[in-house]
Amino acid sequence: MRWLLPLLFWSLSLLANDDATLAKLFDDFGVKGTMVIESLDGKESFVYNEKRAKMPLLPASTFKIPNTLIALEEGVVNEKSLIVWDKVKRSVPAWNQDQTLESAFKTSCVWCYQKFARHIGLEKYDNYLKKTHYGNEKTGNDVERFWLDGKLRISAYEQIAFLKKLYRNELPFRRSDIDLLKKMMIDEQGEDFVIHAKTGWAVPKNTEHHGWYVGYVESSKGVYFFATNLLTPSSDELPLRKRITLDALRYKKLLE
Repeated sequence: MRWLLPLLFWSLSLLANDDATLAKLFDDFGVKGTMVIESLDGKESFVYNEKRAKMPLLPASTFKIPNTLIALEEGVVNEKSLIVWDKVKRSVPAWNQDQTLESAFKTSCVWCYQKFARHIGLEKYDNYLKKTHYGNEKTGNDVERFWLDGKLRISAYEQIAFLKKLYRNELPFRRSDIDLLKKMMIDEQGEDFVIHAKTGWAVPKNTEHHGWYVGYVESSKGVYFFATNLLTPSSDELPLRKRITLDALRYKKLLE
């Protein structure tokens, strides 16, 4: 029985470290996952489920943030490119048409970015992942799927670290391409705020499915970065990625 007491105290300490506002949101919506909100200078942060926040997970379409910069750098696409649909009908209606770079990014068009990936190749991806210190920096053998169900992993904390480098223009890409990406990432804006963000949904076989909403908000309160990851047993939970995040930002008075 004695050995149970330290374990109990350790478990309670983990719970005590959870931000109460974020914990209540997850409880109210009946979902499991993690959320990290952090100021640009790192002096203020709010965390729910730190254990999962440190867990390396498939990035899914949140990888389109660095992938867009890589594709632009390699010249396989530009702001004005027309990405011609291959006439293969896919499960997302918005994908079944010609795309621009912006529409491909905003609709998370998988076939578009797989087309870019075939031109870029694994060797160059390996180099870019190392140069940018993105997640675990691993691709594996499948150039079309390493971010979807392959070897690439990134944690919520690592997502925020990468986004800070993006915001500060510290990534090894052209400033014009970084500015273009930031513009494409605008997901919500109001009179006094702008949210730059990207969703993602990882649906690997025979293991958990999870959804991401990562980005940053610029407002009169400053610049705050967020990474939300939810367990998504079905697509019904997908809208909650964004809803929980926006609610959290409002409750923390970071979004007017």
